[in-house]
Amino acid sequence: MGRGLSLFNVVSLVVGFAFLYLPILLLVVYSFNASQLVTVWGGFSTRWYTALAGNRLFLDAAFVTLRVGIVSATLATILGTLAALALVRHKRFRGRLLFSGMVFAPLVMPEVITGLSLLLLFVAIDFDRGFWTVTIAHTTLTMCFVAVVVQSRLVSFDLSLEEAAQDLGCPPWKAFFLVTLPVIWPAVAAGWMLAFTLSLDDLVIASFTSGPGATTLPMRIYSQVRLGVTPEINAISTILIAVVAVGVVIASLLTKRQEVRRLRDERLAAGA
Repeated sequence: MGRGLSLFNVVSLVVGFAFLYLPILLLVVYSFNASQLVTVWGGFSTRWYTALAGNRLFLDAAFVTLRVGIVSATLATILGTLAALALVRHKRFRGRLLFSGMVFAPLVMPEVITGLSLLLLFVAIDFDRGFWTVTIAHTTLTMCFVAVVVQSRLVSFDLSLEEAAQDLGCPPWKAFFLVTLPVIWPAVAAGWMLAFTLSLDDLVIASFTSGPGATTLPMRIYSQVRLGVTPEINAISTILIAVVAVGVVIASLLTKRQEVRRLRDERLAAGA
């Protein structure tokens, strides 16, 4: 084998990927198990997916999770894009270092600390926990990821395009929406998908900030698992894995498309 693909590297990759993805594969396979025993194969069946349609607890939790994910991802995308604009367009302003640290702090902050601090905040201001507290918490968590994605695109954005639009009489806000936003749109969309995916997956922060009527799907799954794994949990987990996987793939494709477009524009500019 070549120098970069030795036997040790191949074995390491196989063992590593098996350790990461084999449990997920087993969960997906046993979600189609006809037996009520999750560890005993009883034949292929989709009965547990059909049973989910009548499980009101899981359906309500899934509906809450989707609402929280859509609203929080949208808010995080707006705030993250504005934060990225401030960091890229204004290199020097008083408090920039503090602002940058506050924006990116959730990237390195343990989720337990973030959830506990938000819980103390909501209790201190006497804000009833429920749908909006979970949404605010997820917005706080995911905004920094959107800022990172959008900022990476704004760094390579040709500001002269926006300046040319303003020279032609376009107001700054209109130049942003008509010139800048269409160019950076793949990064914005990728940031939204990433924020939505992170919101779907979150358990720790939602556990701290949720209240009556705001139980998310990961919280419901965790509470059911503590009483014992059922085939319905395998089925709903498989659906959640599929949704997250689709979101990650879409975000990756948008990011890759953005990079290809940027390289193409650079080559055209160099050729001109």
